[in-house]
Amino acid sequence: VRPNNYSTFYDDHRQNWSIMFESEKAAVDFSKQVCIAKCNSSPALDSVLCQDLLLGEGQGVEGGDSLEVAYTGWLFQNNGLGQVFDSNVNKDKLLRLKLGSGKVIKGWEEGMLGMKKGGRRFLIIPPAWAYGAQGVAGRVPPDSTLVFEVEVRRVKLAKECSGSDGLSVSSRDSPAPSPVPSSDGFSSD
Repeated sequence: VRPNNYSTFYDDHRQNWSIMFESEKAAVDFSKQVCIAKCNSSPALDSVLCQDLLLGEGQGVEGGDSLEVAYTGWLFQNNGLGQVFDSNVNKDKLLRLKLGSGKVIKGWEEGMLGMKKGGRRFLIIPPAWAYGAQGVAGRVPPDSTLVFEVEVRRVKLAKECSGSDGLSVSSRDSPAPSPVPSSDGFSSD
């Protein structure tokens, strides 16, 4: 999906196509459907499917970087989006995570690599990369494929988190060190 509501793609013959949409929402919805179609046409989903909805700005995140994320998670049911099982979109708290720390499911660790601040991505995660055969009692049935829409709201790059002396260095996004150090280490923006 590109600015001004259009998408570009290549077909099986490497022919380039562009589609213009009436709104950003229509372009984003189309991109989600493309990702769902990719999932449904795979004989067996054995890795995370990623579809960027908005690219964001700045440097792509890597392992070790800290993020604050807004997300919604659905069960993948009847070849499409099923019931929402988790979301923090309408809550005050964003999810804080450090990529590569193993605190979130493997599909998130993999699917969020390369995202940028302000970016939104659609992820379809097979059971082996999610909660597997155990599921989550009362929320995620065993062997469930999951779908997430994730948005990176804040980023703190690992290589900017600490200097060689171990002292904290301000994040790239703040023009000057914040006069009041925030307890979470994120820049004041």
